[in-house]
Amino acid sequence: MSDLKSKFEQAAADSKNLPERPDNATLLKLYALYKQASSGDVDGKRPGFTDMVGRAKWDAWNELKGTSTDDAMKQYVELIEELKG
Repeated sequence: MSDLKSKFEQAAADSKNLPERPDNATLLKLYALYKQASSGDVDGKRPGFTDMVGRAKWDAWNELKGTSTDDAMKQYVELIEELKG
């Protein structure tokens, strides 16, 4: 397993034990980076306007379209490290 992948998996585990809950914008960024790193570019249709949470998540993930898996992992790890303080 690559060093980056193990750091990413550790950051994902650490995300559940942050000292305080991040704001919604940061949570969306974490979600989008995680999905981009683990699944690649967003696919499927954008959720309808009645699913505001799903739509916000889809939009955040869609903004990262074209970001490489390694880049997304690095950004995710860095953001978790910042949030850990």
